[in-house]
Amino acid sequence: MKALGKILGLTILGLLLVIVALGFALTHLFDPNDYKDEIRQLARDKAGLELQINGDIGWSLFPWLGLELHETTLASTRTPQQPFADLGMLGLSVRVMPLLRREVQMSDITVQGLNLTLNRDENGTGNWEGLGQPPAQEDAAPTEPTPPAQPESPEEADVKPRRPLRLDIDSLSVNDARVTYHDAKSGQQFSAEGIELSTGAIREGAPIPLKLNAFFGSNQPVMRARTELQGTLRFDNQLQRYQLEDLRLSGEASGEPLQGKTLSFTAQGQLQADLVAQVAEWTSLKFTANQLRGLGEIKLRDLQEQPKLAGALSIAQFNAREFLEGIGQQLPPMAEKTALSKVELVTRLTGTQNSLMFEELNLTLDDSTFTGQAGISDFARQALRVQLKGDRLNLDHYLPPTSTDTTSAARRSEVKKTEAGAIGSGTTPLPDQPTQQAWSDESILPPGPLRKLDTRVNLSIGSLTAMKLPLEAFSLVANSANGLLVLEQLRGNLYNGRVEVAARLDARPDIPLISSQQRIVHVPIERLLESQGQDVMIKGLLNLDSDLNTRGQSQKAWIDNLNGKIGFIIDNGVLLEANLEQQLCRAIATLNRKPLTSEPRSKDTPFRELKGNLTLRNGVASNPDLKASIPGLTVNGNGDVDLRVLGMDYRVGILVEGDKGAMPDEACQVNERYEGIEWPLRCRGPLELGAKACRFDKDALGKVAARLAGEKLNEKIEEKLGDKVSPELKDALKGLFNR
Repeated sequence: MKALGKILGLTILGLLLVIVALGFALTHLFDPNDYKDEIRQLARDKAGLELQINGDIGWSLFPWLGLELHETTLASTRTPQQPFADLGMLGLSVRVMPLLRREVQMSDITVQGLNLTLNRDENGTGNWEGLGQPPAQEDAAPTEPTPPAQPESPEEADVKPRRPLRLDIDSLSVNDARVTYHDAKSGQQFSAEGIELSTGAIREGAPIPLKLNAFFGSNQPVMRARTELQGTLRFDNQLQRYQLEDLRLSGEASGEPLQGKTLSFTAQGQLQADLVAQVAEWTSLKFTANQLRGLGEIKLRDLQEQPKLAGALSIAQFNAREFLEGIGQQLPPMAEKTALSKVELVTRLTGTQNSLMFEELNLTLDDSTFTGQAGISDFARQALRVQLKGDRLNLDHYLPPTSTDTTSAARRSEVKKTEAGAIGSGTTPLPDQPTQQAWSDESILPPGPLRKLDTRVNLSIGSLTAMKLPLEAFSLVANSANGLLVLEQLRGNLYNGRVEVAARLDARPDIPLISSQQRIVHVPIERLLESQGQDVMIKGLLNLDSDLNTRGQSQKAWIDNLNGKIGFIIDNGVLLEANLEQQLCRAIATLNRKPLTSEPRSKDTPFRELKGNLTLRNGVASNPDLKASIPGLTVNGNGDVDLRVLGMDYRVGILVEGDKGAMPDEACQVNERYEGIEWPLRCRGPLELGAKACRFDKDALGKVAARLAGEKLNEKIEEKLGDKVSPELKDALKGLFNR
């Protein structure tokens, strides 16, 4: 037995010596550089790859099958003159014996100076296409079709099981690598430069330390980013499971979108993918972007069909104004300097390849809180969907600061000075011209962008302040599609009254069409005027119904083309700084030829009701039925309001009724002579003057005086003639003087 063992030992030793001797002979007597042409042809025939080895091939056989390539270029056989890769050096070695057991045991793999250039031409053809496919043999003779191979029986399959390939690599190192992509049709270019990749031992199921550094860039827009990634990789090829544990990604980005600013970012967490279950997820996600901090998790399913996203996101409170300015996004001026200083978000994410929605959203915006959902339901159509409910919002804080119109202010001041001594006296003539230019002709609604809008918005806010109007229980429902924008409803309580608005904007024609319906119920009109910075010229509860339409792209065009109807009633109001009673007193005193001896008791005129209907035609509102009920007086009027220049021209008649002994001055005491007489008033001038622009019409007042004189003369005729003449003659004489 000992002799047998000794013989076997010597035999094995002899075989090993033979193998070593053969390996030495092969590596020293056989030079692979002599077979470059054969290697090139083999790559061309089997892989559709045009291989050029400009440097030497170094190699060893046993116990490591070593290979080292220098100055190598690769191209597709379809475009052999356009190499897509060149390689400075590739070095690797594989143990020979484990290969027989389908095990790959390698020492260090080193890649130096890899330059991968991927180009797509104007026709969309890439210079890498055709790899893995042998070139077409156009001149080859047709061959008989090969009969399909017979499938193995289950018994044969059980007898010859295939062992899975096992990898065992000491390390992988990639240095000074570069990858670029260029699309000639779109002009887009992306690059990854300075790629440095290093790993620990690569063994299936074992943790593999991984580190990657690279610089990324693009030209549309111009961007540049430095990144560093670290983590531990695990994989199981048989189960198709892959994990990247303790991921840490960090870097900095700059470029055109950042306007010279720098974005510093970090991300960490656990990544894993199960290709059998078609699931990938990122858990324990933590990320930063400058001062922004967030947590979350992301899960993708149906990876190979239609990937679907689900997850959660939480962003800690941060100053959005400072964050946006820090990444080069200049915000427009806002009325409130601290606006957007407190923003916080908690939400659940859902999405697909073409959508992203924020479900169960909880958003804090300064002093406001919103809940609901928002997002893009279709990226291609930019389909915005918003359904939010908020407690309060001061929209004015986020609008541009209110600018003072110095020209209008100076003009109003001049008008006031002119009118200051005329209130109650009626001695100042009417202004010759109303406002010359009231509206801007700057384009506001370009049809192009409006036609692309696809939105559905449902918003409700407990308390909303907009344009200084405090709206309670505010709600808004709006949508847009294919150039048609519809405001289905806008409702809110305002100063214990109510406002309702509906509107449509049709941007499909070259010139947009606009229609709207408004309803205002019991809203104090003076509060509306005050909120808009207008002089308060009237008080009372406003009730209004309107149906208007217009066309155009600017304020001026809207007013010039404004048509429709407006009906209004103002209850329990006051005309401020316009004492119609005193004006009437002055007119009567003039007819009585007596001077006024007392001062006006009040500068204002209270009324029970002021109402009318306006018909608008191309920016001019005709009001034929203005009527006001004032204690002791009834006012009827008709006239026009020219919205194009914010001017008015009215003729008003005042009828004395009720207690005729209430006039404040003896010179204007009312008697039976004035009963049923309509005292003429003319209101003409800028709308902002209101009733202060009203004066008694001297020409019409002269006709009243003539009428009164005729009536007095008729009384004398009746007194003098009595029954001395026939009734026919007396009537003829009265008619003569009444003409």
